[in-house]
Amino acid sequence: MTVSLIFKIAAVGILVTILCQVLKHSGREEHAFLLSLAGLILVLMWIVPYIYELFETIQTLFEL
Repeated sequence: MTVSLIFKIAAVGILVTILCQVLKHSGREEHAFLLSLAGLILVLMWIVPYIYELFETIQTLFEL
């Protein structure tokens, strides 16, 4: 895992938070929810390969 990935996740979190607050104050709670869901899915798509690699490493470590 690189530091740039952590910065990307932080940037997405800050951007989604700001946009959700703007949408909530304008009365579009549904859009704010969909935006936060899209941000979560985007970050999960970046993280899933690292989680898969972690499980493979644990599996080879314990030879399950």
